[in-house]
Amino acid sequence: MTETYVYFIVALLPLSALMLVLQVNPLHALVIRGLLGAIAALVDAVLGAADVALTEALVGTMLSVTLYAIAVRSSLVLRFGVLTDNKDDGELFHLLRNICRQYHLRFKLISYPDQESLEAALRNKEIQAFAHEQDTNYHTITRVKRLYEILETELSPSITSLTYQNLTNSVEKH
Repeated sequence: MTETYVYFIVALLPLSALMLVLQVNPLHALVIRGLLGAIAALVDAVLGAADVALTEALVGTMLSVTLYAIAVRSSLVLRFGVLTDNKDDGELFHLLRNICRQYHLRFKLISYPDQESLEAALRNKEIQAFAHEQDTNYHTITRVKRLYEILETELSPSITSLTYQNLTNSVEKH
């Protein structure tokens, strides 16, 4: 007969899986994925499948979480191009940093000497967006549709006008 505590341990599997699916922050999801793997390894060990438990602990928990962490950390960067003389000043950059924090992104300013270099960097996928001064405010151009949607809802038109430019060079203005 199976001990009662085994049922409680097994009940943690769907609970942690549900928490994993509902998690918004990718770094928190990694921690929960590690817990899910540890619980699965514990269940396997308690039920007598030591070889499966060891495999789950090594591959399902340690290796996969490590690889996911590397992938998530390297992909959550907003590389934003600016002209050298505009670097790190203005309300726009302050707002972009706050938006990046809210969406769990790292914000990295990359300076370029002239407008042509900025546009070439966007086409070559070195940066995801750039801004340049236009009259009294900024004009921001992005090549990432999701970033365009986020900035469209978060930024005021009085601070920047926003343009989405996809790789086929069709342009959508806001």
